[in-house]
Amino acid sequence: MEPVNLTAALASFDDVYSPRIVARMNDYDVRIAHTLGDHVWHVHEDTDEFFLVLDGRFDIAMRDTDGNERTVVLTKGDTFVVPKGTEHKPTSPGGSILMFEPSGTATTGDRHEGDIPDHVDSTTGHDLTL
Repeated sequence: MEPVNLTAALASFDDVYSPRIVARMNDYDVRIAHTLGDHVWHVHEDTDEFFLVLDGRFDIAMRDTDGNERTVVLTKGDTFVVPKGTEHKPTSPGGSILMFEPSGTATTGDRHEGDIPDHVDSTTGHDLTL
């Protein structure tokens, strides 16, 4: 049980969309990740997804049940919650984020659209190694 410096933690890896678990709280992971490029359209059927932008910009496109899309643009210090069951696709010109998610939540959701690009790690998070 030691403090985790997020700046040092982010400096310890370069992979994008490959979250590191910096803390666990009850049944939740606190994860950080570098972001760059497009993620995949995906949905988490049973859980909301919390984002805090630590650096840069992070856009989240979302689709409603009728297929209408809207995009939320987030910059450093902004938070946003994607409601459970909402299809979404993160995109970023570069940055870093912090997320709260139930432990075991896959980065590509319960279902996703299309092939997963090489730069997107379909994972439930990696332990942080400093």
